[in-house]
Amino acid sequence: MSHDPVALIIGAESRGGATYERRDPVTGEVASRAVAATLQDANDAADAAEKALPGWSAQGPNARRAFLNKAADALAGKGDAFVAAMQAEIGATEGWARFNLMVAVGMVREAAALTTQIGGEVIPSDKPGCMAMGLREPVGVVLGIAPWNAPIILGVRSIATPLACGNTVILKASEVCPWTYALIAEAFVDAGLPAGVVNLITNAPADAGDVVGALIDHPAVRRINFTGSTAVGKIIAKRAAEHLKPVLLELGGKAPLVVLADANLDEAVAAAAFGAFMNQGQICMSTERIIVVDAIADAFVAKFRAKAASMAVGDPREGKTPLGAVVDLKTVHHVEALVADAVAAGAEQLTGGEAHGVLMPATVVDRVTPAMKLFRDESFGPVVAVIRARDEADAIRLANDTEYGLSASVFTRDIANGLKVARQIKSGICHINGPTVHDEPQMPFGGVKASGYGRFGGKAGIDAFTELRWITIETEPGHYPI
Repeated sequence: MSHDPVALIIGAESRGGATYERRDPVTGEVASRAVAATLQDANDAADAAEKALPGWSAQGPNARRAFLNKAADALAGKGDAFVAAMQAEIGATEGWARFNLMVAVGMVREAAALTTQIGGEVIPSDKPGCMAMGLREPVGVVLGIAPWNAPIILGVRSIATPLACGNTVILKASEVCPWTYALIAEAFVDAGLPAGVVNLITNAPADAGDVVGALIDHPAVRRINFTGSTAVGKIIAKRAAEHLKPVLLELGGKAPLVVLADANLDEAVAAAAFGAFMNQGQICMSTERIIVVDAIADAFVAKFRAKAASMAVGDPREGKTPLGAVVDLKTVHHVEALVADAVAAGAEQLTGGEAHGVLMPATVVDRVTPAMKLFRDESFGPVVAVIRARDEADAIRLANDTEYGLSASVFTRDIANGLKVARQIKSGICHINGPTVHDEPQMPFGGVKASGYGRFGGKAGIDAFTELRWITIETEPGHYPI
C-alpha cells in the first residue's frame, strides 16, 4: 500500500486531516489511506483555483505547452508506482495499468499541442467600419470528477485540456483509488505548475455528495466534467443546473457489436472478446451486447465460445492471465444476478462459472432477448450477451433498443454498407470492423442519450472548456437613429 496517507493539494499546501481506508479487492488488506476532505477543504480548493486563475490564464500558449509536456514526462516516470497503486486499489492487471499510463501521457501531450490551436475568427459585419471577432477565452475554474475503472486515462482527461485552455482545475479523486489520483496530481506539481493551478480533493465515500455539491455550488467553478454512472451524472447535472453551469457528462454504456452476414468472423470474434473482457468488462465502451444476424449466428457463437473459454482469470499481481479482478464483490453479485435472470427466462450460458472472490470468469450468455435484464442493464463486468437478429434491419433495431448511446461497432466486408449501418446506429462513437473499446487523445469522445453529452478530446475539448465571446472594434464614427 502507499505508506503515507494521500494528502489534499490545495494551492501551495499539502493538507492532512482525518483519513479513510481503501482495501485491496483481492486480498482485503489496506491498499491506501487518504484524507477525507471537509466542506471547508472543498471550498478552500475552489478559492485556491480562483486565486491562481489570472496568472495561469495570462501565460502564453507555449508557456502552457512547456508545463504540460513536463507533466507528461513526470507522469511517464511514475509507471511502477501507478502499477502498484492500480493493482492494490482496483485489482488491475499490470498491462491495464501501463496501457492507462500510455494513453494518459498521450492525452497530456495532445493537450499541450492544442495551446496554439485555441483560435478565433474575424466575422464579416454589416455595420460599416465594424471589425467583429469571435474569441475563445478560458471559462475559469473547472471541476473534474473521474471514476476508478480507467483512473489514469480518465483522471488526466478531466484536467489536461482545461489546463491547456488556460483554466485552473480541481481534480476530485475517485474514493476507490485515491493513491492513483494522488500520483496524477503529483506529476502536475512535479512539472512546476504554479500553486493552485491543479488542486486535489479526496473524500470518504459517505461524504461524496456533500463535497461534490459544495464544489459545484462554489461561485468560482464555471464548468464541471464528470465520467461515471448515468444515475450520478443526472444528480450532478441537476445540481449544476441550479447555477446554470454547463456540464460535460460521459456516462454509462451498453455498447452493441453488430456482426453482419458477410463479416470476417475471426476478426469479429477477436474484437468482441477484447471489447467484452478487457479490464474484466469494466470500461464505459465495453462490448455488452453482440448482435449477430441469424445467417451466421451459429458459426460465430461456436468460435466466440471457444475464444471466451480460453481466457483465464487470475490474480492480477501474478500477471499470467488476460483477466484480473473486478473491483468489488458487489460487481460479482450484480453480474451473477443478470446471468441468472437471463437463464431463467430461456437464455443459454455458454461459458463462465463460479467466481472466486473478485476473480470472475469470462461469461457468455447466448439467446438473450430484450425482455431480459442482461439486454438492458449495464453489467460493468466480465459478461456479454449474444442476441440473434433476423437480418440487418433487425440488427440495427436491436442495437438502438437501449437508453444508452456511447460506443458501437459493425463488422462487414462491405465498407460502404458498413458506413450506412453505422450512420443508423444512435451512438456518439461507431467503429466499422473494429472493437467498441477504442480511445485516442485527439478524437471527439462522448455519447448520446443516457450516455451523456459533450465531447472530450482534440478540438472538441477546446469547445467544451472555453467561452466563445463576440468582440467588436469600431473604426468609423457612429451613426445612431436617436
